[in-house]
Amino acid sequence: MVLFVIVVAFFLDLVVGDPSWFYHPVIIMGKLISFLERFARKHIDSRIGGLFIVLITTIVVFSTMFLVNYFLFNIDYFLFDSSLFGIIFSIIFLCTCFSTKCLGDEAKKVMNALINEGLESSRKKLSYIVGRETSMLDESEIIRATVETVAENTVDGTISPMFYAFLGAIVGVVIGSEYLSIILAISTSMLFKAINTMDSMIGYKNEKYIRIGMVAAKLDDVANFVPARLSVLMFTMASLILGYDYRSCLKISIRDRKNHKSPNCAFSEGAVAGALGIQLGGNNVYFGEVVKKPTIGDLKKELEIKDIENTIRLMYVASIICLIFMLIVFVIVKSCFR
Repeated sequence: MVLFVIVVAFFLDLVVGDPSWFYHPVIIMGKLISFLERFARKHIDSRIGGLFIVLITTIVVFSTMFLVNYFLFNIDYFLFDSSLFGIIFSIIFLCTCFSTKCLGDEAKKVMNALINEGLESSRKKLSYIVGRETSMLDESEIIRATVETVAENTVDGTISPMFYAFLGAIVGVVIGSEYLSIILAISTSMLFKAINTMDSMIGYKNEKYIRIGMVAAKLDDVANFVPARLSVLMFTMASLILGYDYRSCLKISIRDRKNHKSPNCAFSEGAVAGALGIQLGGNNVYFGEVVKKPTIGDLKKELEIKDIENTIRLMYVASIICLIFMLIVFVIVKSCFR
């Protein structure tokens, strides 16, 4: 049953994405983190305050999701069997942990703006999905930023939440409870989403956040450690299927794995750079500060608008390959505990 929940949630995200009318759980997490940040800055030393934010956020998110799903699976309803009701809401909750379609759609908006509307419009649309300043970027820099964002967030938005959903499911299988397996799959995946949201809000290495956001940033690095390296395999297989340069995909992701301040980002960015024969990285501006970064990949050709579309294709195929890979691993592990 847990496999049904994960698979349906993944494909539901591919179909519906994040509707504008839906009150996404990340919005609630963001409000909680903002409240905790204000409280910590006012009452607690910065680094201890950062630890406080991380502890409270992770405990609240995991325990809330666990208790809500446990409640849904154990309360009988007038018109619904509790297990059916629990499964329906589990699919919805887990679907919100994935952002594959949303990421692809936002990247396409940037691409279409470059083609049809010009630099000003594409800069504005890009600003919705990146943390760097976009007001002065030229076409090549806009393309590079979009490709890097899609590559990096394939891990954050799909591979990592999928990895933790299956990890939670496996723990439930080891314990021996089918419903607990579903509950843990949702709770651990949502826990990762909370960690990733904290990093995106306070995990910056500038004067404002360097102290209070350090714990959140380090925790996100730890959480993405395995999925980021797993993404190399997924992107390489996707490159092979799509007819891109799969040899360079693997080569560059390993060779340039340290060419980023993050211990994880260069793996997925290097894989995409190698697959498409482009060069990523270089200097960016964040909150008015120039952040110098080494380059990733070889400059076999100049960046083109179609590189955005090719990166989106890589993201979709790599995500589906990852799902298949995780399903196989889950079945093997489950068979070992029968």
